Amino acid sequence: MTVRRGKKLSISIQEHMAIDVCPGPIRPIQQISAYFPRLSPTSPVPVPISPNPALFPIPAFASPLALSPGPLAPGMGGAHLLSPLLAHGGRHGGGGSSSLTGSVDTSVEINSSDSDDCTALGTLEFQLRYEQKSSELHCTVLRAKGLKPMDFNGLSDPYVKLHLLPGACKANKLKTKTIRNSLNPVWNETLTYVGITEEDMHRKTLRLSVCDEDKLTHNELIGESRVPLKRVKHDQTKHFHTCLEHPPPIPSPTAMGEALRGISCYLREWENEQLHSLEERGRLLLSLQFLSPLSPDEKDVEGGGGGGGAGAGGAGGAGGLCVGVKRCAHLAAMDVNGFSDPYVKIYLKPDILKTSKHKTAVMKKTLNPEFNEEFFYEISLSELSNKTLEVTVWDYDLGRSNDFIGGVCLSCHSQGDALRHWMDCLKNKGRRVERWHVLTNELPRTLCHD
Repeated sequence: MTVRRGKKLSISIQEHMAIDVCPGPIRPIQQISAYFPRLSPTSPVPVPISPNPALFPIPAFASPLALSPGPLAPGMGGAHLLSPLLAHGGRHGGGGSSSLTGSVDTSVEINSSDSDDCTALGTLEFQLRYEQKSSELHCTVLRAKGLKPMDFNGLSDPYVKLHLLPGACKANKLKTKTIRNSLNPVWNETLTYVGITEEDMHRKTLRLSVCDEDKLTHNELIGESRVPLKRVKHDQTKHFHTCLEHPPPIPSPTAMGEALRGISCYLREWENEQLHSLEERGRLLLSLQFLSPLSPDEKDVEGGGGGGGAGAGGAGGAGGLCVGVKRCAHLAAMDVNGFSDPYVKIYLKPDILKTSKHKTAVMKKTLNPEFNEEFFYEISLSELSNKTLEVTVWDYDLGRSNDFIGGVCLSCHSQGDALRHWMDCLKNKGRRVERWHVLTNELPRTLCHD
């Protein structure tokens, strides 16, 4: 294009875009290693490639991958780019001995060690210890490091909450204190679960969630760590240093077809019914002790006192069963405030005269009440072997009927822990036997309502 003197050169917008934006054909990059070629020192000097093929034509032996960008060659201009393939083929392939596959493997190994995605949310350090004798699980939350900042100031207000899975609810939630404005908080705080049986240690999982506390909005989850309790040995402290992870995603019904969605809904409903029939409603710590009747000489020593105390062998030194209601743990919430007002009722059936009913005091707004009350039944050992002890936990409601939380029956016809507890009491006269029992939502058949 010729321009006469005195006339201003004018370029249309189409020509301007073609010059600045489209310097040449766009070719796909087939390998990441094209950005980071690993050339042998004995490789010949590759052919320089220009972005504009009209100025510098591409040699016939060059492949399309030769146009992939690469680092600048030493001693060459900024417009000349190296090709990772020119060193291995064509008329200049005499000196190159390394292959493309080898360069790809090397780059992957180097890049894989540059970053660690598992620590993006931070790490959590804690200890677990299970004491079999007391049925207690102790979790000592030590510290966290490198937490993800959740606030505008680049920091967080972290705390840790614990849940037992399955069955995570407000009843089994434990929580540490909150550390303000820190990404490396130190708690050194021990949280204790009571009523943890050996069966729980085989099938339960402890979830530790690190959250950021916000006073004006809802708290945010930073990350969590899950530990199967079967990894913890009895009466031994196990140390954990884990990376926080995102919670597992919940499968969406919209991702399935119509037929699968219908089947899944049916299976989910059936599974809920099965779980509902065996649903845990909490734990109850119960103590049983059968006291033999005192001899006349022992009555004189005791002075005839005791009035139902365990040491006096019941009222007037008569033999019988002493039932101790110690405490409950992880009860189901029955009120709208997320708590319950629990109390315990016990019966010794069959009870024709309906005189065996005993009831503890009501504990307000708690899911882990402590009662520490004892009740005595004057009965012989032969009669006791044909009796059934029914223990039920209720939620007290003013002005309407009380809600049933859970119960357990102990007799010679029971099963599992209930049967073992009952037989230990009958075989070990005078010895107090304590055991935790799992409450279920199945109302005892012989239960008489108030």
